[in-house]
Amino acid sequence: MDWHTFTTVDFAWMLAIPALPLAAFVIQIFFGRWLPRKGDWVPTTAMGFALVLAVGFFLKAMGIFDPTLYIQSSNPPPGETGLSLAWLFGNAPSGAPNIVFSVLFDNLTAVMLVVVTGVSFLVHVYSIGYMEGDKRYGRFFAYLALFSFSMLGLVLSGNLLFLMVFWELVGLTSYLLIGFWFEKPSAAHAGFKAFITTRIGDVGMLLGFLIIFKHFQTLDIVTIFQKLGETTGDFQHWPGWVTAAGLLVFCGAVGKSAQFPLHIWLPDAMEGPTPVSALIHAATMVAAGVYLVGRFYLFFSPSALLVIAMVGSFTALFAAVIGVCQWDIKRVLAYSTVSQLGYMIAALGCGAYSAGLMHLMTHAWFKAGLFLQSGSVIIGMHHEQDMRHMGGLRKKMPITFWTMLICTLALCGIPLFAGFYSKDAIIAGAMHAAAHGGPALWLWYFPAIALVVAAGLTSFYMFRLIFLTFYGEPRSEHAEHAHETPWTMTVPLMVLAALALFSASPWIFNGDVLGHHLWFPHVVAHPEKVEAGRLVVEKAAEEHGVLPLVMSILVALGGIFLAWAFYYKKWLSAEEWARKMGWFYKAVYNKFYVDEFVMKFIVRPVVFHWNVACAAFDKYVIDGIVNAVGRGGVEASEGSGWFDKYVIDGIVNAVGFTVQVFGGIARLFQTGFLDQYLAFTAAAIALGAVLFFFFL
Repeated sequence: MDWHTFTTVDFAWMLAIPALPLAAFVIQIFFGRWLPRKGDWVPTTAMGFALVLAVGFFLKAMGIFDPTLYIQSSNPPPGETGLSLAWLFGNAPSGAPNIVFSVLFDNLTAVMLVVVTGVSFLVHVYSIGYMEGDKRYGRFFAYLALFSFSMLGLVLSGNLLFLMVFWELVGLTSYLLIGFWFEKPSAAHAGFKAFITTRIGDVGMLLGFLIIFKHFQTLDIVTIFQKLGETTGDFQHWPGWVTAAGLLVFCGAVGKSAQFPLHIWLPDAMEGPTPVSALIHAATMVAAGVYLVGRFYLFFSPSALLVIAMVGSFTALFAAVIGVCQWDIKRVLAYSTVSQLGYMIAALGCGAYSAGLMHLMTHAWFKAGLFLQSGSVIIGMHHEQDMRHMGGLRKKMPITFWTMLICTLALCGIPLFAGFYSKDAIIAGAMHAAAHGGPALWLWYFPAIALVVAAGLTSFYMFRLIFLTFYGEPRSEHAEHAHETPWTMTVPLMVLAALALFSASPWIFNGDVLGHHLWFPHVVAHPEKVEAGRLVVEKAAEEHGVLPLVMSILVALGGIFLAWAFYYKKWLSAEEWARKMGWFYKAVYNKFYVDEFVMKFIVRPVVFHWNVACAAFDKYVIDGIVNAVGRGGVEASEGSGWFDKYVIDGIVNAVGFTVQVFGGIARLFQTGFLDQYLAFTAAAIALGAVLFFFFL
């Protein structure tokens, strides 16, 4: 593995990226209320500077990195010097745990820095208009800055301990933002649900980290990768503990990236402000799980990759089906997010490493745009979110309409738009895995089929949203009086729409409209060798092939056509088809009753048994201790009474009795008569004389 240590200047500038939002949070939370505009410009400006720095490092990465795994770290290998920020045991002796904050910077880090800072900055600007008038306006910006700091720290961490610390801090700040309007019971419950659900996955992730530390005795990620290469050897003979550790780490991604069955928190998290939905649930927090899988990709054995591919592809299809029947505009986008995260996870499982991470980037732009555009619709509709009450907004909100249409086309995978190239590459990767999957070959067909079907459903429910929201006649008074939102909201929409069009489009540079020569790596199920701790990645220079390309375009156009027939032309009746589908439609509309199942068979039994256990513990342990202490006090008091009565009082009474006896005897001689005293004296002298003469 190639090592490059940072210069002091580079390391300082890189630390400035998370330090800027952290400093903004401190200023905003303590002094924001006294600053002009309640300090909203402080975190916004800080994120702007952080974005500039992130873009600078991204351009540097583009110039120096080759497509193979190439690490630049602030934590040098043994025997070399470098700059690191020590914490606790920064200069620990040999064999001690390596608890040191180090920056791990590679091409994955470079992309994530731009995504996080870019989306965060645009969300900050958008929030100036969206959150205007909110009674906790300043605090909202403080929470945004703290979340951005947490996410940037997670991306930069080159140490397992600090990665875990920032990972949990992301969970905390997301709880604060989802439940920001905590006076609403639904928002408070959503924040709590998100926090608890993601913690379930985090337990598995922590166990995976502990297994890794047990075997390698270091927390430095790059050192772990180097030692892993020496441990695994031939990839056809993976140690069982490596597979176990990889799958446990993947549990963290299942929670954070809302994969089945831990997806249930994300749709409810739409109760938070719309900028939160764009920041957390489109581009950053939910992407952290995908980033985690990409970062620890070396730990996933062929069997682990199969599990990852199956979970991701099932999630993509499952969520896409549910999204078809949602009426809340933000919930449609929420299930779309779950589905697209499934695409990314499935891509990584199928070996299309850079295709999955490319989709992470493109999805960040157009899905953040879609959430912010839905927020613009909600504001223009006076906080109405039900699409059945919309309609006719195309002319009333033209900027919102055109930007949302562009982002929708990107999500649906239409050529010329960024989403097409990443989704096309994922479908090609899934088909490649189906053709070269090795053992359990038939299982590898499921991701390919599921992802193609999910692509068609995505086009259907997204254009269902477009037609219901922007076309036809207004279906409510709010729709009649809808209006375009202010420039602080529309400018971020236009920027994100431009990124949805240009961020990953090869036709801009070489006219390759269909992305024929878009390179992406495939990892076969059984790589033949390993070098310096990294997988040998086959560079797929060949074209994607006709079948994935044709299927990708056909299913996208087919979904759009069906939505057009149902909701624009109304050749087909959605209500009639819903009645024909009967119980299946009802199941889809109720999200396959997963939430009800979890509540009935997991949450309530756990809570009930926990309450019973707590009641028993309170009754037999806590009360037992209290009662025992009480009984002990009573027994002690009774013993004290006996001791006081028979010992203390006995001694006192004996002393008194003795004094009384001797006093009575003394009274016999102390009469007060002189003649008696003389008589007693004479008798005593006589008695003494007798004793003297007779005994001596």
